[in-house]
Amino acid sequence: MREIQFREAICEAMSEEMRRDETVFLLGEEVAEYNGAYKASKGMLDEFGAKRVIDTPIAELGFSGIAVGAAMNGLRPIVEFMTWNFAILAADQIINSAAKMLQMSGGQYNVPIVFRGPNGTAGQLAATHSQSFESMYAHIPGLKVITPSNPYDAKGLLKAAIRDNDPVVFMESEKMYGDKGMVPDGEYIIPIGVADIKREGTDVTLVSFGKIMKTALLAAEELAKEGISVEVIDLRTIRPLDIDCIVNSVKKTNRLIILEESWPVASISTEITYRVQRHAFDYLDAPIRRVTQTDTPFAFATSLIDAALPGVHDVVRVAKEVCYKA
Repeated sequence: MREIQFREAICEAMSEEMRRDETVFLLGEEVAEYNGAYKASKGMLDEFGAKRVIDTPIAELGFSGIAVGAAMNGLRPIVEFMTWNFAILAADQIINSAAKMLQMSGGQYNVPIVFRGPNGTAGQLAATHSQSFESMYAHIPGLKVITPSNPYDAKGLLKAAIRDNDPVVFMESEKMYGDKGMVPDGEYIIPIGVADIKREGTDVTLVSFGKIMKTALLAAEELAKEGISVEVIDLRTIRPLDIDCIVNSVKKTNRLIILEESWPVASISTEITYRVQRHAFDYLDAPIRRVTQTDTPFAFATSLIDAALPGVHDVVRVAKEVCYKA
């Protein structure tokens, strides 16, 4: 095992898969000459050359369409977006071409493609550059949606995504690229659709994903000081959702809180709430609660950012309420 940054884990995953399979290539804005906007492709141009690490114009719809066509013709593209906010421009290709092609072609065309880049809030970037898109893409049949929270998971899941024969939406975070974590020296793959219990507990289940997992784990530590044992589940994959992991945990703790960075309406927490009440209603000793961003466009002012995002204190308060210790 060795400690590496999140960006290095992403780079290693892409590079290892490109060495293993010559049909894999990377394209996107600044991925080549500049080593990636967040240095997640550092050194890849030197190793693989300009035919496999390709700088594109600022035209997300255009280069995403080229990549979908390449995937339909036997290649395995990795498309890097500078941010998923910019991928709104490429949504037609992601949703109408990549996601639907297998069904529309009667199974004749697979689209083995990975769309990846940073998602969610990243400080003072204001409303149009601070959005979380997990629920939007999880809504679309034909897409798989992955949101890792640490370097180990990021590398193993990205390698699985690159090898997958269906389109995968892979969501990272600008605020995680410098995070460090332990990663094995050798080859490993993490299967898509399998959640991970990051901390075992007995009193309440806390489900989260992506960079706000940090908040979940900090909240669990604070609650432990007050005698509340929290089981923390990292979804890792949003679609397909590992509902069995959540249900089994709820059957043990009898309480559920979902923490997510996105808005509350039509969110991932909404879907989880429905499924748990469908499959584990009789095990619940308290109403399911969720902790989300406020239902407003994201602000630029730091005071409003702090007010909008869910924090440790919010999770602690809700956990005490569901445990009837408020």
